[in-house]
Amino acid sequence: MTATLKNHAEQRTADPSKLPEGFTTVPAPYGKDVVDADGNKMSHVFGAGVEQGAAPLRDETLGENLRAIVEKFPSRDAVVDVYADVSFTFERFYNRVLRLASAFIREGYRPGDRIGIWSTNRWEWTVVQYACHHIGLVLVNINPAYRQHELNYVLEKAGVRMVFAARRYKDSDYRTMLIEASKQRGVRLDKVIYFGSSEWYEHMHSEIDDLSEYTSQLKPDDPINIQFTSGTTGFPKGATLTHRNLLNNGYFIGELLGYTEADRICVPVPFFHTFGMVIGTFAAFTHGAAIVIPAPSFKARETLKAVHSAKATSLYGVPTMFINELEEAHDQEEYGSPYDLSLLRTGVMAGTSCPSKTMRDVMDKLNMREIAICYGMTETSPVSFQTRADSPLEKRVNTVGQIMPHLEARIICEETGETLPRGEQGEVVVRGYSVMKEYWEHPEKTAEAIDADGWMHTGDLGVLDDEGYLSITGRIKDMLIRGGENIYPREIEEFLFAHPAVVDAQVIGVPDDKYGEEIMAWVILHDDVEDLTAEDVAAFAHGKLSRHKIPRYVHVVEEFPMTASGKVRKVEMREMAPRILGWV
Repeated sequence: MTATLKNHAEQRTADPSKLPEGFTTVPAPYGKDVVDADGNKMSHVFGAGVEQGAAPLRDETLGENLRAIVEKFPSRDAVVDVYADVSFTFERFYNRVLRLASAFIREGYRPGDRIGIWSTNRWEWTVVQYACHHIGLVLVNINPAYRQHELNYVLEKAGVRMVFAARRYKDSDYRTMLIEASKQRGVRLDKVIYFGSSEWYEHMHSEIDDLSEYTSQLKPDDPINIQFTSGTTGFPKGATLTHRNLLNNGYFIGELLGYTEADRICVPVPFFHTFGMVIGTFAAFTHGAAIVIPAPSFKARETLKAVHSAKATSLYGVPTMFINELEEAHDQEEYGSPYDLSLLRTGVMAGTSCPSKTMRDVMDKLNMREIAICYGMTETSPVSFQTRADSPLEKRVNTVGQIMPHLEARIICEETGETLPRGEQGEVVVRGYSVMKEYWEHPEKTAEAIDADGWMHTGDLGVLDDEGYLSITGRIKDMLIRGGENIYPREIEEFLFAHPAVVDAQVIGVPDDKYGEEIMAWVILHDDVEDLTAEDVAAFAHGKLSRHKIPRYVHVVEEFPMTASGKVRKVEMREMAPRILGWV
């Protein structure tokens, strides 16, 4: 092995970018590379700064940024909700934002108070989002698929005082669930406003007050959003993000996508996730572009209809979404009535590993020649690496791109923390403006994720090539990704332990053409129980566990593969799964 950087724990200095003795930086197309004394490139890269031609970091709040965009593009479309048949120019949108923000203040809410939102995609979501940002309320994004125990936990953990909600989602009655949650000890919920209710419309017609007393207090580093991510212990962790995190990440994503006020971005991915909220809303609004909402939740037909009718230039999705859209577009062509997708030029595929074939098909068949792959995690706002339209095709379809402006990344040895040479596999760590402030009221988990030098440990394994392109090769953490949703087996395992027939359970991910990965549970049963099927588990989990977390496959065993030290060998389980499932 060539020379490596010293352990990152020894790099503590007033200047976080200062390198240990014997290492220096050299210019790179994306910023700077770190090289050793012999000129060998290390797996340590810096994104472009101002000196390399990047725009400076935005030192303002989201409210200040929106006001500037409204002044610049008052009559351009901001939001086009195709499903609701509603559209707003930036001026009209800002008017709604100020009315709701004024109502918040009159009702006694102040900067730092937590406001929840529990809904699928709709134009009202964006108004609540920006009204909170404008006066410093902390928006708490609640997953629409949450069941009762998950909802209770999030409301209590974040200290949510008020919730904006849809009335229901699929078979979940939100009204009943919120009433039940409000009865729980520790939940401090004092108000719920349902979209479409008379109270909601009263707020939309509220008087606009002078809010400068409150907006003048806000700082870019104030927390403004809590994103609950699945936890390995069965409980979600609240990634706490600031104006600086969200505004700058959205802005630079938009910069690399070449967004202008002429762009119209179709966003079928959920707003509650950073994909929809940051890559969607903030990347658009910071450039005066419009967001197009095709439907409350994803449907391929509705999405392509929206691209067609709203004349979208950009389209987002996880690979599964694009696969469904490609099928839909093909079916329509067969019947002689294709959608007009001629204005599409770009978009983003993210959320899980992106198959190269799907990327090529999207470029060719959906006209998205400039589509990008974005990589990161909620805790990094979320994007750390992104492909560029001018990169070689092979790099655009087989890697997750290069480091973003104003960020820093390394590939480190999992055991020593040392930076590895180029081409060697290790953990991806990221540092810079995008790293979250903390896990909400979880200092121990925060310290586990962000080390003393400010590096966010992603838990992902990756390799940096000689040109600075990152390939994600695996995950250190025992996590699987189903249809863009991060799922931690530990949560499902703990749930399965509650089943009366189960002695022990282990959960793994297995390949799936549609969702990328599916959930497979290995279970050991009590001696008096003969069998347990996937249908049995699904019935037991109904109403208790989110649908996307319910195992599709259940395999009964007498014992798990174990190491000599007594640890379960999940690697071996994954290797055995295709044979067990009859695939080979």
